[in-house]
Amino acid sequence: MGAADVVPGVSGGTIAFISGIYDELLKSLKQLGPNALTILFKQGFAEFWRHINGGFLLAVFAGILISVKTFASLISFALDNHPILIWSFFSGLIAASVYLLAKQQTNWRPVNYISLLIGIGIVYIISISTPSQLPSDWWFLFLGGFIAICAMILPGVSGSFILLLLGLYSVALNAVKNMDLIALAAFGFGCIAGLMVFSRFLSWLLDRYYQTTIALLIGFLIGSLNVTWPWKQVVSTYVNRHGETVPLIRENVLPSTFSNVYSTDSQLIFALLASLFGILLVISIELIASKLKR
Repeated sequence: MGAADVVPGVSGGTIAFISGIYDELLKSLKQLGPNALTILFKQGFAEFWRHINGGFLLAVFAGILISVKTFASLISFALDNHPILIWSFFSGLIAASVYLLAKQQTNWRPVNYISLLIGIGIVYIISISTPSQLPSDWWFLFLGGFIAICAMILPGVSGSFILLLLGLYSVALNAVKNMDLIALAAFGFGCIAGLMVFSRFLSWLLDRYYQTTIALLIGFLIGSLNVTWPWKQVVSTYVNRHGETVPLIRENVLPSTFSNVYSTDSQLIFALLASLFGILLVISIELIASKLKR
């Protein structure tokens, strides 16, 4: 999840779905709140830890932090040097996840199809939106953290891409690099508030309107395939915090068009194999998880 969350266009929520921990993650986050503090002061730390499923949350967030520091560097290196293969792999992961989620839909009603189309539309519109540059004051960093963390726990919606759209991606990176405590505190409190509020809302949706919500999440995943399409042509660029010119907006193209534009091999065969590997990986994880539950 950590490696996915630092890459604009890829969702940590998607990885949570793929690995089968999504429901438990939402339920555990839902337990964080005033009631948890009451249990801590009245019944002690042990009961508080059990109430919030502390071991699970510690494992997940420790993994995210470690990944951001280590594995994310590997992902970034791979994206720089083998982007077609990595995006193909991500596409395979998402395609298999769509298949597994669709299997959970026992009865497709008109409202589910509408929800599916809305999900596809939301993520597609986000994916083709042009980034802007908004204020970097502490209050907007708080709002940015609130919105981004909500996106990070939604499959198919990239929190880092939302930050890029808001013009806060480089601001957040600079805050980490320069240890800007005010900026980090504002962003961090926004993330905490977003987790506490949105996890409850999403859990409520799943409890009340499970099939419709799952259809919406499937739509999010399908829409994100527009982001992970491997062959892209750069339409515009921007200058990052290092003074380097990097792609800002990319347009999806066919493999043959990619080869003609950049005079290079489209790596179609290897891309298909990478995508197949992603599909098989998700299906294998699902089979293993099913056996462990028995």
